[in-house]
Amino acid sequence: MHKELIEFVESCEFPTEIANFHLYAFKENVTNKEHLAIVLGSFDRSVPTLARSHCQCLTGESLFSLRCDCRFQLTESLKKIAKKGCGIVFYLQQEGRNIGLLNKIKAYKLQDQGLDTVEANHKLGFTDDPRDYKVVSAIAKYLGINSIDLMTNNPRKIEALEENGLSVNKRIPIKSKANKYNRNYLKTKAKKLGHLL
Repeated sequence: MHKELIEFVESCEFPTEIANFHLYAFKENVTNKEHLAIVLGSFDRSVPTLARSHCQCLTGESLFSLRCDCRFQLTESLKKIAKKGCGIVFYLQQEGRNIGLLNKIKAYKLQDQGLDTVEANHKLGFTDDPRDYKVVSAIAKYLGINSIDLMTNNPRKIEALEENGLSVNKRIPIKSKANKYNRNYLKTKAKKLGHLL
């Protein structure tokens, strides 16, 4: 399956302030989207791998937006992996829950006008959460990962990964503090998207 869905492009050393990771780059064959695996250590097929499936958030991670908790979740995940000495972040090019950067800005404008994050998606013609997790399972298979301990607050993500053939051994919460800009966003994730916050 993974050979049909993704193509391995290249890998390199990836030193950061948190740890010296190894970066794997993949291209999704149908969409041409580019995805990364941020890896530390080597994987033992007999035990679950500490992991996070994380969608790119340019506004939060590069521009330091306070409207979401994405940067915190990514940073905390990498720190937990560094502390354990082994793990992976599947970093997906699925900005704004896979609606794209420009539509994400449109959704922000709708939220400025009073809609919540789910209502804004619907107004733009998208489902609550149009992300696709097939690529995560494909990358895991390529790297020899059979089972994961998943860092997430989203039970639906666990269901989606398992439906696509990746076994989730357990969920590890990764909670952030709310601020005045993302408080309603977090409440909506809990109330309408089932996140355990």
